[in-house]
Amino acid sequence: MLDLDISEFFDEDGPLATALPGYKPRPSQVELSQAIGQAIQDRATLVAEAGTGIGKTWAYLVPAFIQGGKVLISTGTRTLQDQLFARDLPRVRAALAAPVTAALLKGRGNYVCHYHLERLQGDERALKSRTEIQQLRQIQVFAGISKTGDRGDLAQVPEDADIWQRVTSTRENCLGQECPRIRDCFVVKARRQAQEADVVVVNHALFMADLVLREEGVTDLLPEADTVIFDEAHQLPDTATRFLGSSVSTHQLMDFGRALEVAGLAYAREAAKWSDVSRHLETAARELRLVCAPLDKMPGRKATFDAIPNPDEFDEALLALREAVDGAAKALGAVAEKHPDLMAAARAGAEISVRLKRWATPGRANAGADDEGWGRDDHAPVRMEQSALGDGPSTPAAILEGAAAAEQWTGPAVRWVEHGQHHVRLHSAPLSVAQAFSKYRKPGQAWIMTSATLSVNGEFTHFTSQLGLERARTGKWESPFDYPEQALLFVPRGMPEPQSPQFIERFVQTLMPLLEASPGGTLVLCTTLRAVDRVATLLADAFDDAGHDWPLLKQGEGTRRDLLDRFCKLKHPVLVGSASFWEGIDLPGDVLTLVAIDKLPFAPPDDPVIEARLRACRAQGGNPFSEYQLPEAAISLKQGAGRLIRTESDWGVLMVGDARLVEKPYGKRLWRGLPPFARTRELEEVLAFYRRKRGPDDQ
Repeated sequence: MLDLDISEFFDEDGPLATALPGYKPRPSQVELSQAIGQAIQDRATLVAEAGTGIGKTWAYLVPAFIQGGKVLISTGTRTLQDQLFARDLPRVRAALAAPVTAALLKGRGNYVCHYHLERLQGDERALKSRTEIQQLRQIQVFAGISKTGDRGDLAQVPEDADIWQRVTSTRENCLGQECPRIRDCFVVKARRQAQEADVVVVNHALFMADLVLREEGVTDLLPEADTVIFDEAHQLPDTATRFLGSSVSTHQLMDFGRALEVAGLAYAREAAKWSDVSRHLETAARELRLVCAPLDKMPGRKATFDAIPNPDEFDEALLALREAVDGAAKALGAVAEKHPDLMAAARAGAEISVRLKRWATPGRANAGADDEGWGRDDHAPVRMEQSALGDGPSTPAAILEGAAAAEQWTGPAVRWVEHGQHHVRLHSAPLSVAQAFSKYRKPGQAWIMTSATLSVNGEFTHFTSQLGLERARTGKWESPFDYPEQALLFVPRGMPEPQSPQFIERFVQTLMPLLEASPGGTLVLCTTLRAVDRVATLLADAFDDAGHDWPLLKQGEGTRRDLLDRFCKLKHPVLVGSASFWEGIDLPGDVLTLVAIDKLPFAPPDDPVIEARLRACRAQGGNPFSEYQLPEAAISLKQGAGRLIRTESDWGVLMVGDARLVEKPYGKRLWRGLPPFARTRELEEVLAFYRRKRGPDDQ
């Protein structure tokens, strides 16, 4: 540990100012860093809300380097993870001359797998186009020269290209210690470096995957740490819900059927009629999809377990599917030791079998939407034989037991079916993640959770109760920005009710004068994908009518990164997006001078998990609206509003088309949670704000 008070690192003549051009001391940054340092020293849990512009990354890196011991830093996204590892961490480490080593660790799907790459090279029929042939060559060259195998380092092949799924491994199809290329494995190398490093940068998804695997008894995916820092911690409840739940889709079942047929015919031809086994499985999966057709007429094309419109037919089809999967898994288990591909297929079958079993017990007669009492047996033995990669059973005897251990629940759950255009997906998720998440913290381990959006009206109870962190320290550090001078909140008068058919049309009409006055780009944030399409269509028509040739970008017409890159290069762009554009977007300066939000971001009532949580809250005598829906909307609204002002020189207008923000009694709880923008309901005041900010030379 270095013998310096934390504040000295942030002084005007301190190491950060000396090494980093343009650095300015901020009292709130120093105070936040001191609180984090104290929590690390006390081995406590700290929930810290840090307003935009404080510099929370440096505020936690300094005490992490000085006194954190072995540190795990978990970020909300892979993009932020890469930025932290490649930019912020090296700069602060160099400024402090801190003798710490760092490693970057992602989920296995981010690393090229030599074994699956070689298999694809030998099967040209699997390549679907000339583009894929070219992409395969680029990946081959990359795998030969890369030290990390991280697909994020190969920009020439798009992140969402289908070929990545076939040249990376999954937990199910990884061969582990049986793999002939284990010595070259990029995943093994990355995990080894993580074990040896002082600071390891991961993401929330990988952290939660590790939590689930530790439930199985697998303990070497992530290294043990003295300090865990969660950046963008507001995402943790949703990430935990996703990872502590599970899903099975007919796509997965079809893939499993194909994999077992290929492996069986290649390495155990005489053991079973593999083509028949595969065909039987695919027929059962198709039958389930046909039986789920009535879901097309239901809200969101989905239904909870107890609301399925044709329950008898569904149960019968599900039973047939379970029998087909169990039969396939049993046939594979008998020959799994003959070849690693058979072992991988057997493992996949066993895990699917256990997930489907969740849908059969408890039965419909005693199953509510929240399946009370459907919990884990804490006394059940868990025996795992770990592979060299540390995240899967490696012998046939361990496959089913390991898969069963992975699928144990803690507490009540909700199950629902989703009917897509070409698939059916069976989901299950816990009603609460508090117990599972909180017990993951080791005794004597410091936990730091930070984000710009953790509190509701200065209270942290909503966040801490979701994660079971009732004893956590909490603190709020305000942004140094001059919000009343830099930004204006505009809630127009005379808007229709948000449910009105005329709402979106009036929203776009009201938005047009602002678009004409705003000199920079505009981000239009919608609460649904349907609204994205409608708003984009109406804006295109309005641009044509007014003779504007402004670039109009829409979510779905490219990857998120591609759309944002184009946004930054175009003049006066308008980008219309939904959920994924409400957070994690940094567009400083005149690139963005207008953010428009259509409606208050209340979660859709047809979401099965939310619906079940609201019902559980009501059953316990609570008020679901004020205790759950309103706090969730407040945090989401604060995230969306946070896109506007990113630096001390940024300025612009935030328009919220939903008059409930100021006209309903609960609206005050929402707008008081926003940064302290100047506020108006008058269009003329907004136009005057733009004229004043643009100055006479820009008119």
